[in-house]
Amino acid sequence: MSDARNAGDGRNASNAGDARRIDDDRLKAVDIRDLEVTFATDGGDVRAVQGVTLDVRAGEVLAIVGESGSGKTVTAKTILGLLPETAVASGAVLLTGEDVLSVGPKRVRELRGTDVAMVFQEPSTALNPVFTVGWQIAEGIRAHGKVSKKEARKRAIDILGRVGIPDPETRVDYYPHQFSGGQKQRVVIAMALVLNPSVIVADEPTTALDVTVQAEILDLLRRCRDEFGAAIVLITHNMGVVADLADRVAVMYLGKVVEQADSRTLFASPQDDYTKRLLGSVPTLIPRGHQAAPLDTDEVVVRARGLEIEYPGRLGRGGFRAVKGVDFTIARGQVLGLVGESGSGKTTIGRAIAGLTRVTGGSLEVLGIEMNGVRERDFKPKRADIGFVFQDPASSFNPLLTIAECVAEPLIVHGRARDARAARSRVDELMEAVQLPKAFGDRYPHELSGGQRQRASLARSLALEPSLLIADEPTSALDVSVQARVLELFAELQKDLGFAALFISHDLAVVNMLADRIGVLFHGDLIESGPNDQVLGAPQHDYTKRLLASLPVPDPVEQESRREALALLDGRR
Repeated sequence: MSDARNAGDGRNASNAGDARRIDDDRLKAVDIRDLEVTFATDGGDVRAVQGVTLDVRAGEVLAIVGESGSGKTVTAKTILGLLPETAVASGAVLLTGEDVLSVGPKRVRELRGTDVAMVFQEPSTALNPVFTVGWQIAEGIRAHGKVSKKEARKRAIDILGRVGIPDPETRVDYYPHQFSGGQKQRVVIAMALVLNPSVIVADEPTTALDVTVQAEILDLLRRCRDEFGAAIVLITHNMGVVADLADRVAVMYLGKVVEQADSRTLFASPQDDYTKRLLGSVPTLIPRGHQAAPLDTDEVVVRARGLEIEYPGRLGRGGFRAVKGVDFTIARGQVLGLVGESGSGKTTIGRAIAGLTRVTGGSLEVLGIEMNGVRERDFKPKRADIGFVFQDPASSFNPLLTIAECVAEPLIVHGRARDARAARSRVDELMEAVQLPKAFGDRYPHELSGGQRQRASLARSLALEPSLLIADEPTSALDVSVQARVLELFAELQKDLGFAALFISHDLAVVNMLADRIGVLFHGDLIESGPNDQVLGAPQHDYTKRLLASLPVPDPVEQESRREALALLDGRR
């Protein structure tokens, strides 16, 4: 009798355990088990994802982090069934209990929008430029049910208001180009939320945004989790964003998950060597204790006094003043960091120094030439003394030319070499200087990674041994580990070659690694400038304080207190 009772108790315990496991599985909005993804290529099969097991529950944010090629985006796209035809996937991807890998294409289309939605990295390409945002939101609503145009429009207005678009009744009829970058990202999030999906996959949702706008979007995603109860799968390389938003973190490297932990544990005590390297690559706002060299007025490369730049209006409208009475100086061997959000005028100033934008007021002297009213024939001889590193090397390189031919272009244009073959020895020197193998010169731009292309772009900018280098957001699109290597390389070359530099960025931590002095721009005005330690350690202007508070740091505990401080600055508490 006793044995029978014990056996019964054992069965009951087993049944209770099974029930708990079933309930636990039901709580999982996404459950990925032993996922393998292989791509068929001309060079053979490529295993992009190897044995990945992950899950995310309702009301939870799971961040998947890793550098380019780690498999994080491929893993996320598998949840939505968005892999190309060349991909073969095995394992299981359970979305609210259904295996996405085993159901047919028709069912996968039904799941998209209602059960899972995606927020893409670049809202400008995710939105159709020829339709209003209201029409695009309504299209998704009507594709998943019999809803009238009037009802779909009403729901579109409601969701636009809920994601923080001002005056949604009017702006529902706006086109994408009529919104700022941050507002476009809000529209994309509204499109994802409108059908109340249980899972949102956000692929680098803040990469292209300024830190102040980024903070607003992170707040919105936090509301999606708390108010809508959505499970969020966040794909990012920004460890500050992870610390700000994620509940749990999965670190991927070469297609495998190398570490999983809750956010606070992972940042406080990382176990895997790759995770430690990833966290060690994150730029910080810790003052460097570096004293800027005293300004030698005889060695001034750029001097701006009351600089004004105005873009002419159209159809009788007044012009737009992009830069308003700005003063600054860059001496030989000095790096000036210009920071500010989109539209602050920092890129306009960089283009004016390079002679690409006309100066309309005040004075701007570049290498001894006054740019206000300058004639191209007077400035042309000085162009060889100015190098330019663009934000996106993929679009600044000619895709039909090899890397060696791209790097040789300035030498050929300025008569330093007859053709790419004659310039090859100099190109090889430059490739070595930026730590790229000489053989990479025979590759085409698309055959290099983002970090490698940016190194090649730096080599091209240094081809003519310039006195002045202008770097416009050169690392904003790079993974944190690649970004760290490019910044270290830039610092080494600047120290060795002694060129002056204008470093333009919206990231104060990146600027802190390189600049001797920092200038903060806001709506065309230079509101604060000075040595790094002064601007970062004791900011005077409220906007600078807000810029510093908006920058997420790779520490969940500190980030929580910074978020509260930002809320106080914004008057939200």
